[in-house]
Amino acid sequence: MAELVGPRVYSCCHCRNHVCLHDDIISKAFQGRNGHAFLFSHAMNVTTGAKEDRQLMTGLHTVADIHCRDCHEVLGWKYERAYEESQKYKEGKFIFEKAKIVQENW
Repeated sequence: MAELVGPRVYSCCHCRNHVCLHDDIISKAFQGRNGHAFLFSHAMNVTTGAKEDRQLMTGLHTVADIHCRDCHEVLGWKYERAYEESQKYKEGKFIFEKAKIVQENW
């Protein structure tokens, strides 16, 4: 009998709440506030903070911090708006800082 294997999941490093799926990674080549970060197409079990304009490495963006829904840890941010045409692909996507998430079900 074959074993069913669930999706590869990333969880909040503090409370282990599931926050994103490995299959939703767009890129691992991003920089967060505290080091390496991943760009994801979707997120789950997070809340979004207030929108604010931030000057990031790739230009001015409107972003909102994303928090774990259970423990409220800041895990990264959501791109709400990119002002430069070459950065529009990030709109509606999520940055998770690698140091803030852990792999589950691998």
